[in-house]
Amino acid sequence: MEIDHLTVPVRDYLTSKRFYERALHPLGFVVLLDWPDRRRVYFGLAHRPSTLWLVESDLAGNLEVSLAAADPEGVDGFHAAAVAAGGRSGSEPAIRLEQSRDYYAARVVDPDGNAIEAVFRGTTAARGSRRPLAA
Repeated sequence: MEIDHLTVPVRDYLTSKRFYERALHPLGFVVLLDWPDRRRVYFGLAHRPSTLWLVESDLAGNLEVSLAAADPEGVDGFHAAAVAAGGRSGSEPAIRLEQSRDYYAARVVDPDGNAIEAVFRGTTAARGSRRPLAA
């Protein structure tokens, strides 16, 4: 079974739309459906169904989600873009030994307090520029 989509509750549709457009761009996500009168926007990979839905809600700030990156550079790009877009770094890009030596990730907190992580699962430890963080 696969997850079809994930709904992210946000306080302000427009603020969050701008943040996520910039933050998710390095991971290949684009706006697939924008529904301003319903205060929601759907993101996904081009030419595929939407998978990440932002919906204005009083429940904002309680979500934690991890998105797959195609490569370590996607993780790096996500972190840089999300911080530049106004997110707060939760953890810098690094190998997470508490997960495995092949788990390269970065975490950012969005303007509502939702934690968004980008992760690449693959052989990254061999890359000299990527140092693991101790568990």
